Amino acid sequence: MSRDAPCVIRPAGPAELADCFAVRREVFVVEQRIPEAEEMDAYDADAVHLLATGPAGPLGTVRFLHGGPARRKYAHAGVDDDTTAVLGRLAVGGAARGTGLGAALVRAVEDEARRLGLARVYLEAQTHALGFYERLGYAAYGPEFDEGSGIPHRAMTKSL
Repeated sequence: MSRDAPCVIRPAGPAELADCFAVRREVFVVEQRIPEAEEMDAYDADAVHLLATGPAGPLGTVRFLHGGPARRKYAHAGVDDDTTAVLGRLAVGGAARGTGLGAALVRAVEDEARRLGLARVYLEAQTHALGFYERLGYAAYGPEFDEGSGIPHRAMTKSL
């Protein structure tokens, strides 16, 4: 990996969070036409956000919830303990797609979740992305569903 390669960091302040939200807006609101009010939620304040940056700026982001926030938001999916990280809002900007950055962000979530003593990762994947997550060791279960965006999803999980 060269010194100019993207690096994954855990944002420390408002400037980095603004970059996370800018990438998410580009991918979800502009490209996928998800209403901005649905893309952002109150759980952003409780989430662990990871940001991938390169020499030209922000390239991708992901967040995860754990503990009480994860139980509150995902109780419907059986997240009822403090050992699960709930991965969400994975977004890689157009310029960085196909570079392995999405996989690096997922692995960074897994590493951070392990560091926090969590035992598994749960996510709700857009069905067109199932193969991506399966290659990273996630298993889909249950029926396809619409989580409110109009895009079909499947539940997936991976033990750490």
